Amino acid sequence: MTTRYQAHLAIIGHRYEDAMAHFSLDAIVLASGEKSYYFQDDHTHPFQAYSGAQQWLPFTLGAETYVVLKAGEKPTLVWPVRDDFWHAPNPVPSGDWQQNWNIVTARKTDKWFADLPKKTAWLGPNTLPFAVTCEGLKAYVDFAKAVKTDFEIDAMQQASLRGAAGHLAAKEAFLAGMSELDIHLAFLKASQQSAFQEPYPGIVGLNEHAAVLHYEHKSVQQLSDSRTLLIDAGANEHGYASDITRTFTRHADDFNALIQDLDTMEQTLCRQAMSGVNFRDLHQNTLAGIANLLHEHKICSLNVEEQLAKRIPHVFFPHGLGHLLGLQVHDVGGHQIDKQGTLSLPDEQAPFLRLTRTLEENMVITIEPGLYFIPMLLEKMQAEIPQHGCDMARIQHFLPYGGIRIEDNIVVKNQQPINLTREAFSSQP
Repeated sequence: MTTRYQAHLAIIGHRYEDAMAHFSLDAIVLASGEKSYYFQDDHTHPFQAYSGAQQWLPFTLGAETYVVLKAGEKPTLVWPVRDDFWHAPNPVPSGDWQQNWNIVTARKTDKWFADLPKKTAWLGPNTLPFAVTCEGLKAYVDFAKAVKTDFEIDAMQQASLRGAAGHLAAKEAFLAGMSELDIHLAFLKASQQSAFQEPYPGIVGLNEHAAVLHYEHKSVQQLSDSRTLLIDAGANEHGYASDITRTFTRHADDFNALIQDLDTMEQTLCRQAMSGVNFRDLHQNTLAGIANLLHEHKICSLNVEEQLAKRIPHVFFPHGLGHLLGLQVHDVGGHQIDKQGTLSLPDEQAPFLRLTRTLEENMVITIEPGLYFIPMLLEKMQAEIPQHGCDMARIQHFLPYGGIRIEDNIVVKNQQPINLTREAFSSQP
């Protein structure tokens, strides 16, 4: 790990030295951020460090921590210390990582920035007055974050292992007839994290709730007929996320057959995630694949071409195929096509697509096709699309199941992509 961490520092250090040279800067400060408070309360929101600062350290950063970068020098870590009997001590983590750093401890009142060069830029929240304005710096460094180092991929692999363990525990809780809340608690226990440590709030939807894309609730009620579980939940390894979705059903019925066929399609899409592929094309392949499933399962009588022309697949698959993954679940730079910040925005064919770039080796992305029975979209289809060809009686049969989403995390390669999620599931005891 130490060797990979040192290589990681060398790579991202080169990226920032290039940025300093490009913008004629003497230094860059990366700020983790400060805690924020609930309105009229002394209780803080869950804290997540700015990804630009977190990327430098092999542990989870807290608030009021700073990384100072100067060309040709070791990075400096400014670590907060305070006299505080209300909270647990916060010592600098021990380990071999320290040999690559200058470490300075500072109280909030200390002027740790007094000796910084005149041309020092700031990235992160709560900019201090000494920093110079540097338009375009954030886009310049964000663009490269999409390509992960071996150290970063290792972290996401560990997050995938814990996430997969959580999903298997959630499946067992579902089959045991547990409530959405109890299923989520089973996931958290097996993935060894609290709800505040999750990289994003886990989605646990039973039956019709599986048709709500970002279902937020966790019902405490046990259902006598829980037929479907859709769980979208991941784990966190010092800031790096896994983002996994699985759909389970209790019976070997026609909805289960639909799940199995979507799973087969999803794995085919994962194998296509190679460098040089435009992600927009993968999304279009997905729409064609959804149309084919709708036809094969007698949900829509129109052929694939007719369905695409009438935008039928969009009714059942309304979101984008996936996104960049890393220190943020929806990682930065998904629409950015160069260091200068030029954007390639989604079009009307895929308005919610979070990734429009051409894939490069060692990008980490999600592949997450879905097929949902969403009453609002189905009503809109009936009102606005003449001769839609959909069998509404068969759709009515599927409505109580909600929907399906299957999501894997993929490392893009020149030849054979690496599926972190499938590897994590296959390695579980």
